[in-house]
Amino acid sequence: MNNFGRNLALWVIIIVLLLLLFNVFQPGGSQHASQQLAYSDFVSDVDHGSVRSVVIQNQNISGTLKDGTSFETYAPFDPGLVSHLTAKDVEVTAKPLDPDGSPLLRYVLNYLPILMMFGVGFLIFRQMQSGSGRAMGFGKSRARLLTEKQGRVTFEDVAGIDEAKGELQEIVEFLKDPQKFTRLGGKIPKGALLVGPPGTGKTLLARAIAGEANVPFFTISGSDFVEMFVGVGASRVRDMFEQGKKSAPCIIFIDEIDAVGRHRGAGLGGGNDEREQTLNQMLVEMDGFESNEGVILIAATNRPDVLDPALLRPGRFDRQVVVPNPDVSGRERILRVHMRKVPLASDVDPKVIARGTPGFSGADLANLVNEAALLAARLGKRTVAMLEFENAKDKVLMGAERRSLVMSDDEKRMTAYHEGGHALCAILTPLCDPVHKATIIPRGRALGLVMSLPEGDRYSKSKAKCLAELILAMGGRAAEEIIFGADNVCTGASADIKAATDQARRMITEWGMSEKLGMIAYGDNGQEVFLGHSVTQNKNVSEQTAREIDAEIKALIDNAYRTAHALLLSHIDDLHRLANALLEYETLSGDEIRRVLRGEKIERIVVDDLAPDSRRASVPATPPRPSGGAGTGDFGPAPAPG
Repeated sequence: MNNFGRNLALWVIIIVLLLLLFNVFQPGGSQHASQQLAYSDFVSDVDHGSVRSVVIQNQNISGTLKDGTSFETYAPFDPGLVSHLTAKDVEVTAKPLDPDGSPLLRYVLNYLPILMMFGVGFLIFRQMQSGSGRAMGFGKSRARLLTEKQGRVTFEDVAGIDEAKGELQEIVEFLKDPQKFTRLGGKIPKGALLVGPPGTGKTLLARAIAGEANVPFFTISGSDFVEMFVGVGASRVRDMFEQGKKSAPCIIFIDEIDAVGRHRGAGLGGGNDEREQTLNQMLVEMDGFESNEGVILIAATNRPDVLDPALLRPGRFDRQVVVPNPDVSGRERILRVHMRKVPLASDVDPKVIARGTPGFSGADLANLVNEAALLAARLGKRTVAMLEFENAKDKVLMGAERRSLVMSDDEKRMTAYHEGGHALCAILTPLCDPVHKATIIPRGRALGLVMSLPEGDRYSKSKAKCLAELILAMGGRAAEEIIFGADNVCTGASADIKAATDQARRMITEWGMSEKLGMIAYGDNGQEVFLGHSVTQNKNVSEQTAREIDAEIKALIDNAYRTAHALLLSHIDDLHRLANALLEYETLSGDEIRRVLRGEKIERIVVDDLAPDSRRASVPATPPRPSGGAGTGDFGPAPAPG
């Protein structure tokens, strides 16, 4: 019998015993049981003077004999019965007939409050015996044990982060064969902290460790420890490690540990008592007087800068494993993993897609494959072709096409020259990334976009590269002023101006690329800080220095604008050809743009997109990077997606 059956039987027995006791000590419960008398015997007892008292309820008669015996009888219609009883000195009491004549109903009504009371007690007892999340389970850990029913994950399912897997391979070997290390004096690591941008596969990597080692894997979020009651989180930490010790060797994975592991004493009012008590208990459990042998704690965060230093020291988190965005070879392997369940056409090349997606994380690549499969299914195709991957990449980065947006001819012409200015500046400036695509079809929040293709993964930028990107940003506004005049420029360059200003400010205040201001890091002059209960402005620079920073920013942007203006004026015929081609075709690939500038004719194969077997010669899939747009287009190096 399980625990629930035993508890239920115990409570049934307790309720029955209490009902019997209640019945015994009820008024009249200690008297003798009433006997049934025939009416003739009752009349005979009355004639002999043996009856002391009677209670008459309609034709039901109950009473007591002089020897104390209780009796009950049923009288026929006898008008002279009361006179006969009074003549024999019998005490007569008359009562009306109860409306609820059923004895069972009387018992139910009498004992219903007691039954309800014990029912409520039984529910409370069940909640006390159940796990966390119930009325009395505040201090229980919310860690969930993942089994093979949820799907076993191994290192074969994790690609693109070979260095991180190599760091964690030792933990797997420790769990498989601890004697291999302990006989040389080695100790099993207490914990490993996975650090990296969102979507890089930190959670998947932790599950792969458990799958490779074939040990229990408990997972919990950092926010599951924090409650409104002080001490609840610390109790959950203790219970979590108790569960781990019962299942040792095992792995406990805490996702988003920064929710509970923030630096103590930080924030308004000196910190949070509940969160700090939870963190203190975690520190003690990881490296206190009581050892938790065989329990390995793995945590993940994308904000290691806010974690408490005591949490990061050796002995608690012995390993800090960086899980970065994958490089081109890593992206190819990740794509191959996600393409296993997708029927691919013969023209799909993961290497080309990987070269065209710099900065993509593993989650971004999984989303890319899924979007391509959805696009192919929407068109009724049986396989996913390279064209679907190209369109899916555009949709992920720029948003869906808004062909329903009706633009006037003047707005289309303005947008075409704006995007043509961006594309022409990118081609004429040697350090700009090659142009991949230009479009005047509204996508997302932009009315048009120009995308650049980095020739490879880039991890740093030179000052000359930054200046070239400023020229690219100013190309759209410069083209508008040249063609339509200074008084007719539109708001399409707002995002370009904002992005250029941000990059110029970073060049001066963070990257030390100003000869006048030197290699000094100037912080944000408008940052708000809390002092007690008041808010003040953090003045990291003087007013004079702030004016010099603004002047340097303006000088950089003005020089970039003048350079872009001169480039476009000297190639005005190319600008007209490019804008007219955009008006005619709406979208041009990088090869088509260069063909237009050479004066060659563009040839396209017209196919029916709805035909499952239709094929179109596609441009090699490359990573569209917004470099300018009318309306709200972006420019410059796109941040890593996700």
